Amino acid sequence: MSLLGLLDHLLNFIAPALVVGLLVAALAPLVMKKARPHHTWLTQAAINSVACGLTLLAGLLVFGRDGKMLTYAAMVLVCASCQWFAAKAWRG
Repeated sequence: MSLLGLLDHLLNFIAPALVVGLLVAALAPLVMKKARPHHTWLTQAAINSVACGLTLLAGLLVFGRDGKMLTYAAMVLVCASCQWFAAKAWRG
């Protein structure tokens, strides 16, 4: 596999985590109107994306392949939990 092929596979692997992390951080103020997060939008998006990426990696290690629906469901739950924790529990 060439370097460009490897880069293409890695970017396609992490793309769902980045998209879900960014969308959850962007749409959170519409859903959680009363909660004001302690972190900026970009920080929340980074935390969500990293958590989603780690969930995808865990799914890859557990199932031996990526793209399983259970992994994507876990990714959404982890991302929502991180967003809730950022909005509710990190108040200073």
